[in-house]
Amino acid sequence: MADIAQLYAAHAFWVWLALGAVLLGVEAATGSGWLLWPAASAGVVAVISLLGMHIGALGEVAIFAGLTLITTFVARRYLVHSPKGQPDINDPNLRLVGKKGQTTAAFVKGHGRAYVGNAEWQADLESGGDLAVGVQVIVTAIEGSRLVVRPT
Repeated sequence: MADIAQLYAAHAFWVWLALGAVLLGVEAATGSGWLLWPAASAGVVAVISLLGMHIGALGEVAIFAGLTLITTFVARRYLVHSPKGQPDINDPNLRLVGKKGQTTAAFVKGHGRAYVGNAEWQADLESGGDLAVGVQVIVTAIEGSRLVVRPT
């Protein structure tokens, strides 16, 4: 325990920076959103210790705890989160909604294939039914990995 205290006394900046990096790494791996603010708080305490403000280990821990609480509550209160059940804005397939394409296989009983966005997709016809090859369609929705289309 004495070795840890000596390490902290000699290199407080690096200890706080390492803690922030570990928290940030775990946040990046899990994507929970809860560890981003403690990681930033550890970075702030690292900068405080680098500037030579001698407030002691207990003071730095208190600043870290206070900053973590404040930043977490403020972020949860004021940062906009997408509602549960809403699609992920980073899903590239959602960019296909509204794009036009062409059927590449006949639609039978509402199921077929369409070429949209430089790729061929399995697709469902919005109203069901049949559709010939080569008909222009527009994507109206994405259901899983299938496009929902209607004739233009």
